[in-house]
Amino acid sequence: MDSKLSFKSYAVVGMMLFALFFGAGNLIFPAQLGQYAGTNVWIAIFGFLITGVGLPLLGILAIGYSKSNDLQDLSSRVHPVYGLIFTAMLYLTIGPFFALPRTGAVSYEVGVAPFIGAGNATIGLLIFSLIFFGVSLVVSLNPTKIVDSIGKVLSPAILLTLGVLLVAAFVKPMGNQEAPQPVYKSDAFFTGFTEGYNTMDALASLVFGIIVISAVRKMGVNSPKGVLMATLKSGVVASALLAIVYTGIAYLGSTSTATLGLMETGGPVLSGASDYYFGTFGAMLLAVIIILACLTTAIGLTVANAEFFHKLTPKIGYKTYVVIFSVFHWS
Repeated sequence: MDSKLSFKSYAVVGMMLFALFFGAGNLIFPAQLGQYAGTNVWIAIFGFLITGVGLPLLGILAIGYSKSNDLQDLSSRVHPVYGLIFTAMLYLTIGPFFALPRTGAVSYEVGVAPFIGAGNATIGLLIFSLIFFGVSLVVSLNPTKIVDSIGKVLSPAILLTLGVLLVAAFVKPMGNQEAPQPVYKSDAFFTGFTEGYNTMDALASLVFGIIVISAVRKMGVNSPKGVLMATLKSGVVASALLAIVYTGIAYLGSTSTATLGLMETGGPVLSGASDYYFGTFGAMLLAVIIILACLTTAIGLTVANAEFFHKLTPKIGYKTYVVIFSVFHWS
């Protein structure tokens, strides 16, 4: 018989899932969308939410509904060879070959580099990478504590620090929304719809869904129906948080153009907004947001990759894979 979970339990797992999804790109893409969409920001963000939030939620639910043990089990329904190749490629793509290195590089570039001189960039990146992936390694070595580490500590910290900036943007906008750029003038919805894919969360959901299912099972929910309902409730919490944050960042971007000018990416938009509202403190606030967001994603991807490849090659331990992936980024 399944244990009865409280709303607090669903909220904690949901906030863990939110933090796993919410990496650097999730901050940058909505800010850029807001700037380019201007007065059409609400139409554009609606399209963005369908692919940036809706598809990841469906991915989480698909894993829960399928009653599969993991992604390889699910994809092997096509063919066992396909299941192995597809799963391995997906894990490597959103893990050590692409997304994992980006978490460290972006958090350093946006959160740390502005505070150190150009002459210290190389040594600064080395030291930061050692600390960043060192913390990720320590937390990842104990996957049973991932809900407590991320859901109860890191996720609330991200929401609190980011909330300060977004509240300031709504209370005192930097300026008026300007006319949309050509692509957002004629096709705001479909452009936003396409941009939502750039978060890569639709792919990541197939990986993070396993972490959610593992978490709810450790809480005493094991029946297929119970796992599905727990996954649905936790996924809704995460999706609601993502939708609120994306909308707030897009609005901030849409009101920033008159003051900051039109930026090529969303990073300078957030940096400029932080400096506009809070000066030096704002830059430090943004650094905390970026580093925490990237760190939680790095932890989730490290855990997921280590668990998958340990299952694939049981003779190599889970903790060994965690160390391998962490050292891979240090090198």
